[in-house]
Amino acid sequence: MSDTWERVQLASARIPFRIKTGAVWIALFAFLGFVGSSAGFDLQWIQDNMRYIAGGLRYTMYTALGGIALAVVMALLGALARISRNPVANGIAGFYVSFFRGTPLIVQMFLLYLALPPVGRNLAAKYDWLPEGFADWFLLDVMTAGIIALGLNYGAYMTEIFRAGIQSVAAGQGEAADALGMTYLQKMRKVVLPQALRVIIPPTGNEFIAMMKDTALVSFLGTTVDTMEIFRRAQLVGKHDFKNLEAYVAVALLYWALTVLFTYFQARLERRLGRGYDRSHVVKLAEASLRQRRAAGPA
Repeated sequence: MSDTWERVQLASARIPFRIKTGAVWIALFAFLGFVGSSAGFDLQWIQDNMRYIAGGLRYTMYTALGGIALAVVMALLGALARISRNPVANGIAGFYVSFFRGTPLIVQMFLLYLALPPVGRNLAAKYDWLPEGFADWFLLDVMTAGIIALGLNYGAYMTEIFRAGIQSVAAGQGEAADALGMTYLQKMRKVVLPQALRVIIPPTGNEFIAMMKDTALVSFLGTTVDTMEIFRRAQLVGKHDFKNLEAYVAVALLYWALTVLFTYFQARLERRLGRGYDRSHVVKLAEASLRQRRAAGPA
């Protein structure tokens, strides 16, 4: 028995690890397919409605891209304020981070979408000197409210990412910039931030992927027919045809595909930014240079 087990282990050791992992994935998909078939899963319904559900991808991406753009700006400003010695800037940044990290995202969305309009109306009614149409400034459409809420919420989390990235740059770099007579903005733009990007990019990419999935929360504000993202579309068409399981599986597959796609591009970007810090890459360049000098012969 022991000899048989040893032969099995030796045979298994000869199989590449990736093939073993792939076999596990195939087995899992086969099991899920069996369960779905046994439960009466309607694959044809997904094929017939996937195009309609996927039509909301552009609104999902608009919301995610708008949110991450705002989040990056807020995170950069928040990080600079958090590391500054200005008590006003530091206090405002601390309050911003504490509030938006300490309250649920869905609550922040409803605050922006439903709670701000009464504030605008009450202020306009109380103070006559406010400009005409002041109350309308607080009326946000669903997508705008969603983008602002996502940007402010994720910006609060990313503030600490940016702060850690900036502080990871060696202090001597900033001192050298000061010795060259650079201003604070020049030092940050030309010396500190380019080096901090290597630390900031990986977690920022993860935050974008998480935000892309959190765009589904915007549907709870009541999106219009013209601007429904993929979750809302799947929810409505699934209820209409009494195919809730198939609808949620379809939208889950779309979110999964987006995650895989952006994870791939994030990994490529990380490798590109980390080339100068990858010792193996530096060794390869040195070996290539040595081979070229040997091929050229003595000078």
